[in-house]
Formats: sequence, structure tokens, C-alpha cells
Amino acid sequence: MAKFRILTPAGASFTVSGGGYDDEARPLEELAIEFYECEPTEEGFIKAAPDADAVYAKGMTFTKRMIDALPAKCRGIVLGSVGVDYVDVAAATARGIPVTNCPDTFIEEVADHAMMLLLSGHRRVIEQDRMVREGRWREGRPALLQIPRLMGMTLGFVAFGHVARAVALRAKPFGLRMKAYDPFIEELVMPRFDVEPTSIEDMLSTSDFVSMHAPATPQAQGMLKEKHFRMMKPTAWFINTGRGPTVDEAALIRALQEGWIAGASLDVLELEPPRQDNPLLQMKNVILSAHTASASARFDPGRKAHVGRELLLLLTDRWPMSCVNPTVLAKSSLRRWQPYSMERGPNS
Repeated sequence: MAKFRILTPAGASFTVSGGGYDDEARPLEELAIEFYECEPTEEGFIKAAPDADAVYAKGMTFTKRMIDALPAKCRGIVLGSVGVDYVDVAAATARGIPVTNCPDTFIEEVADHAMMLLLSGHRRVIEQDRMVREGRWREGRPALLQIPRLMGMTLGFVAFGHVARAVALRAKPFGLRMKAYDPFIEELVMPRFDVEPTSIEDMLSTSDFVSMHAPATPQAQGMLKEKHFRMMKPTAWFINTGRGPTVDEAALIRALQEGWIAGASLDVLELEPPRQDNPLLQMKNVILSAHTASASARFDPGRKAHVGRELLLLLTDRWPMSCVNPTVLAKSSLRRWQPYSMERGPNS
């Protein structure tokens, strides 16, 4: 049996370096496979690329030079993340190489985190905790007497993909009204979640909470600018569990400093980790977490198993479940692709 070789950068992981590949390999037990590592640099990858039957992309940027170094036999580039911004997808498409991501493994965790950030911002949890620790117990209740009750307030979504929909399911029992702006989603999808489709201007100007879920695509780079934060209510709270570069961070900082909006809860930033002189780190009306919204005990096993399933499909000439560049099918030199079928399954 021919052995398939899967190229991946050494020591590049969401958790610990050199964590092994047992979880990824488990769905591939019927095949003879080998994960082989390269130095996590552009030159190191290019040197190792000629032997690759597939690529497990993680931990570094994958440039056009690197992708062009892959052989014609390379079946695909598989990512263990939702975001694909660190891979030159256009270069892969030009080479006829499918690129797959992990779009649904972390949905519930990120939605939980977004709802936590909304509630903790609204109820001023960090401020309340600080008051107790600093012996200012009696200041807690008067501070909360200045905020409205949550029921009846409006939550607006920028983009309405999987995570935003899961947040909507969580927000509904709290009595929140909901609106969403997403020109790429059919409007009839939103009412199923009790969400009103609307323009970005209406959503921003009428929402008490604005939750950012736009993906990290070139089109969404710096999507929310100064003019958008100026549209928001001065009492509004901004939440971002999507991608930091989708927001003009300088404009957000100015909005917070000058009181265009009340506060922000951010799991993602433009530069990660942030510089210690980033003004967001000093603001009392900002809640931060370290790009951890997707983390849970099932994070690594879940995403790694998805990687293994996608590799199995690609290496057995079946079309992957979550290809981000499906137009590659017409360009691919591999003409044996078979459609994935839930009835047949990946092992049939």
C-alpha cells in the first residue's frame, strides 16, 4: 500500500509544541500515512514541499511561494481553524489545490463566550468586582441603577453566520430584540431566529449591543470604521468574538475615549498579543480575553478529528466537507473527485 505523506510545520499548535498527531491520524487508520514536519519557515516548507501528498496548515503564514512549491500530486491544504486568512487561498485555487477549514467545531463555545461578554459588559461585572475588592461595597448598587434592564434592549449582528445564529438562540430567552446586517445571507434565514434583516446603518443606530462576527477576508479588512462607530448609540456596547482586523482599532479606541459608545468586550484584537501600550489595556470600560472564545476541553480533539476526516476524504479522492475554494474543482488536475455523501460516508 502506498504511503501518503502529510506535510506540516514543526512545533506549530494551538496548545503545546510537539503535541503529536494521534487525534488527526485516528480517522486515517485505513490508510498508510505519515505526518512529516518541516522547519516552520517559508524556506523550510519549500524545501520539504516536493514530497507532500497533502498539507496540514497551522502555526504560520502560507504564502504563494510555498504553495507554488507543492507538487502536482498534492491533494489539498487542510486547516484546523475557522479562519483561513493565513493561507493564500487564491494561490492554492490557481494551482487546483482545495483548501479546507474547520467551520463548525467551535460554534457553541464562541457563542457562549459572546453571550458572556455581552452580559458581563451590560452588568458591569469587572467594575462591580473591583468595587468589592477595593472596599467600595456601597457603590455597587448605585452604579447599576444607572443602566436599563436587559429585557427589551436590542442586539445587532454584523454578519449572521453559524456563531451569530447560535448567539441569537441564547439571546432570545433574555428578551432581547435582534437585528442583523449580512448582505451574503438570504434574508429569509434571519426571521427563523427571530432576527430582523436590516441595513448596517439601521442596525448600528438602533442597537444597544453590536456583536461583530465578520470573517477575516480581504473584503472585511477594517470593515467597521470611524463612521460606523459614530452611528452607534452613546450607551451602546461593542462585542467582537470574530477577527480583530475586521475592525479599525484606532477608530474603536477613539470611540471609547470620546464617548461615542459606552464600552467594548473584545476577545480579538488587531495585533495579538497586543503591545502593552495599547490604550485598550488601560480602559475601565473595556473587557478583554486572549482570543480564547473557542477554547474548551473538546477544542483540540474536535478540530484535530475534523482535520483527519478532511484528509481522509482528500486522500481517497472524495470532495472535502468544508472546502473554502470550491471553484478549484474545475481547475484541479485530479479528475477522480467523488462527492461526499452522508449516506455513503467518508469511509465508503
